[in-house]
Amino acid sequence: MESGAEALPSLSAGQIVARRILGTLEAATKTPPGITRAAYGPGEQFAHDLVRAEAEALGARAQVDAAGNLYMRLYGRNPDLPELIIGSHLDTVPHGGNYDGAAGVVAGLAVMADLVERQMAPPRTLTVMVTRAEEAAWFPLSYPGSQAAFGLMTPQELEARRSDTGMTLYDHMAQAGFDPEAVLRGEAQIHSQEIAAFIEVHIEQGPRLLAAGRPIGIVSGIAGGFRYVNARCLGAYAHSGAEPRFSRHDSVLGFCDLMQAMELEWDALQKDGREATITVGRIESDPTQHGGSRVLGELSFTLDIRSGDEAVLTALQERLEAACSEIAARRGVRFDLGPAFSWSTGNMDAELISRLDASAERLAMTVPHLPSGAGHDAAAFAAAGVSSAMLFVRNENGSHNPDESMEMADLDEAIRILGDFVMNYEKN
Repeated sequence: MESGAEALPSLSAGQIVARRILGTLEAATKTPPGITRAAYGPGEQFAHDLVRAEAEALGARAQVDAAGNLYMRLYGRNPDLPELIIGSHLDTVPHGGNYDGAAGVVAGLAVMADLVERQMAPPRTLTVMVTRAEEAAWFPLSYPGSQAAFGLMTPQELEARRSDTGMTLYDHMAQAGFDPEAVLRGEAQIHSQEIAAFIEVHIEQGPRLLAAGRPIGIVSGIAGGFRYVNARCLGAYAHSGAEPRFSRHDSVLGFCDLMQAMELEWDALQKDGREATITVGRIESDPTQHGGSRVLGELSFTLDIRSGDEAVLTALQERLEAACSEIAARRGVRFDLGPAFSWSTGNMDAELISRLDASAERLAMTVPHLPSGAGHDAAAFAAAGVSSAMLFVRNENGSHNPDESMEMADLDEAIRILGDFVMNYEKN
């Protein structure tokens, strides 16, 4: 990664800001082997304070809402027009990478810096928004910062507990000095009719751009999904040698059968040309109960299922429930999937995609369209009725791990497209 605050003559003001912020973030929030900026934790707050200071140095006005979302506004020549928002998040998963979310915030500030350097005011107000708690690793919720911004958070969601502290989201907001009571009352902090468009830049979290040899892609749609974080297969503990096969209630074999059934369903979908992902991210047994000479009586796991097609999600949900019943009867086990949290597919705005295509064409870039299997705040904005679109930046080694590897030159390309999009928005 390129970092540091050296102002090389060949770099624009925006490129310098981008390198400075990302370098500072990496140094300040490194927790080997990766980067950790917990939602409503000190790392995320450090990141918010850092970008706020950079924005205010550029002449932007900062505002923090009741949930702690940060808005940095560079007012346009006609501030009465609905604003353009470039946004993303600054929290990370535990020991993740430096770029997931941060690249998008930095890209927005870089566009601001380039405008200021050229002494150009945007035609309408340009806002860089930093949402809170996007990473579901902390709270088992979908886009809580964006949901709170639109006044859509439910009382039950405010009671969600952070995975490491056990404290509720309400308490974390209060502890950080925000106003969870206003969030509880459903007070909207932003309104869809006052937003012309929401654009999110994000590193790609898969290998498609790398395989295509392209630095930038335009997202065609965002997958929805559902996730069980406390699923269990329940059988009965028994002696490994004394318990005959006919009387076993083996939770390991029950779990394996379930995974095989879901993979067969996935194979069938793939043969039909329909995309989905099925992931078990954690498998656990009780260390006080398990052992080499025991049939395992209980196995805990997570299950994450995603697709950009709501019909596929419905079919997978139905197959999951049917498979649990079939296997339970055959294996003598029981499945308790526990509560699920789900999120809708995100439809990207066709007109905005055309505008981004036009910007890329003016800059002589070839920019492929590709789906996003991961969820993003842009989906929450689209669901709230805001025209939304996304740019992906090529990134090697995936994300949610310490090995994210985005080239700054690739982010520079995204910043160029964004800058052109902003300055030509009124012309298209």
